[in-house]
Amino acid sequence: MGTIRNVTALAAIAFACGTTFAGAADQVAAAGAAGTATFVDANGKDAGGAKLTTTPAGVLIEVEISGLPASQWVAFHVHETGTCDAASHHESAGGHFNPDGKEHGYHAANGPHAGDMPNQYVGSDGVLRAQVVNAAVTLDDGAAGIVGRALMVHAKPDDYKTQPSGAAGDRLACAVIK
Repeated sequence: MGTIRNVTALAAIAFACGTTFAGAADQVAAAGAAGTATFVDANGKDAGGAKLTTTPAGVLIEVEISGLPASQWVAFHVHETGTCDAASHHESAGGHFNPDGKEHGYHAANGPHAGDMPNQYVGSDGVLRAQVVNAAVTLDDGAAGIVGRALMVHAKPDDYKTQPSGAAGDRLACAVIK
């Protein structure tokens, strides 16, 4: 009787480990998936770009965007719609990407949105250079996927609590994720 229990327990452990290893293999296979995005400013002119890479920790977003207000903090988000129409002041990009229906901001009890990311600092030359990891999104077209959505830089820093967008102000630069 004890032998049967041991064999059953070993089989359960082997199955569990196999499932865990399969999940890890999927993450490793997805790691390295890459995307790009080209920013346009409020006038529709080229303002820079982003490189996106899937890592085991989330999506790494590396940006360099020019023509921004110098020496200040600005909000940086993923928006739900991949349209950057300067004529609409980039309102065409919709609200923050929020597949789980959460509240906005890191200070919200039921937050943050998947598209919420930390504020970024623009240098004295008006260029934002940053590397941000977002663990709440994926670089695909799945439920948490951001391919075909937009990256957005706002005029003010996000206060991480005001609904629905952190009082981040005007939309200064927008890029569709490809």
